[in-house]
Amino acid sequence: MVRPRLNAGAVIDGFTLGEILHRGGMAMLWSVTHPDHDLPMLMKVPLLFEGEDPAAIVGFEMEQMILPRLHGPHVPRFIAAAGFEVQPYIVMEHVDGVSAETLLPRTPLPAAEVAAFGAAVATALASLHAQHVVHLDVKPANILLRPDGTVVLIDFGLSRHERLPDLMQEEFRLPYGSAPYMAPEQVMGERGDPHSDLFALGAVLYQLTTGAWAFENEQRLSAMKRRLWRDPEPPRRRRPDCPPWLQEIILRCLEVDPARRHPTAAQLAFDLHHPDQVALTARAAKTARDGMAAVLKRRFNPDPMAPRPSGTSAQLAAAPIIAVAIDLPVETSALPEAMRRSLMRIMAMVPGARVACLNVLRQGLISIDTTLDADGQNRHVQRLVELRHWVAPLRLEEERVTFHVLQAVNVAGAILEYAEANRVDHLILGARPQSVRRRLLGSVSGEVAAWAPCSVTVVRLRG
Repeated sequence: MVRPRLNAGAVIDGFTLGEILHRGGMAMLWSVTHPDHDLPMLMKVPLLFEGEDPAAIVGFEMEQMILPRLHGPHVPRFIAAAGFEVQPYIVMEHVDGVSAETLLPRTPLPAAEVAAFGAAVATALASLHAQHVVHLDVKPANILLRPDGTVVLIDFGLSRHERLPDLMQEEFRLPYGSAPYMAPEQVMGERGDPHSDLFALGAVLYQLTTGAWAFENEQRLSAMKRRLWRDPEPPRRRRPDCPPWLQEIILRCLEVDPARRHPTAAQLAFDLHHPDQVALTARAAKTARDGMAAVLKRRFNPDPMAPRPSGTSAQLAAAPIIAVAIDLPVETSALPEAMRRSLMRIMAMVPGARVACLNVLRQGLISIDTTLDADGQNRHVQRLVELRHWVAPLRLEEERVTFHVLQAVNVAGAILEYAEANRVDHLILGARPQSVRRRLLGSVSGEVAAWAPCSVTVVRLRG
């Protein structure tokens, strides 16, 4: 077997090599062109020299299997690949964007910038998890930002696809990953839990918020295991002006027990999009690490980890986001109660679901309507109160329900936009009684059901 010489101008399977863009520990990246493809491309070539880490080869095989199965704006577009018979490579889209590493020299970043970045990464992870993949190496170097702010995740050599053989698990016993961002369960050899990516993102958000690592870049396994019982310094100790809601989110991501983190990446993105709705716990107020008694207990007598869904499919199914669009003021008919019963039935089947109660405050077509009602009360505030009253009989925990009053001219459009932006899994809304106006102009429920990016339940009263 004679491998082609890799230098500028060389042609491999029709791809002409340009310049070397990057030389990492496991692979080289070349710019390439091809007469049949007009988009910017790069070729990833594994390092196969004597003495190279065999994990580089296995990781390359994993990426060759996984990348062609991925799609969407949050991953590079796959173009071509070749095996090890002659010259192994992967050709993919050369993403027009910059690495999140470019943010590090500016740390600590403003809380709003950290939240916007975190929400974009969590949205990308939600898309990845929906495609049955856990990344397992989320870090600034593997996060690219397109000019429009869309996040692209790269480097799937350490990733785990739920429906493919896990070569890394089969061939190696030591955990692989980037030490400052590895989740405790990943350190212990668990490679199938999407919560591991949420932990890594929490470590990235910690770094952007404080300018410091949550956990040291210590490569020894014994040192990495310390994160099972030793918590990091709270962000507010390093940066006193860190908002409580941001510390709450970061420390929840960094919980040792995966079951205590956000149930899904979509729910994490939801919190980062709506910081005013974040339910604060004791985590938000911490200014010091846990005392030695708590550390010793976790070290020598740890609490059993709560049972949790296994794999990406089970996790997503167990923790959907349910949005309920409620017409206010609440009618005297039985429709609001029927909608509550529908929500209760769904939540009985998925107790990990999160509920977003919505109302659209309709604006005039020409000018913005007054924010006050006939009694001089703020209509936005009043509707938030009414939403809370509507959901109160369900007795949901505070962290499982949020309230949103949307202002828009088009009611159906506002609901659809909210569902798309927040990766809602299921929508519930009521259908008003038939009328001449509904027959002529159509209904909000009909438009939402026709165009929603998720499943929809329309509740209609008999008769």
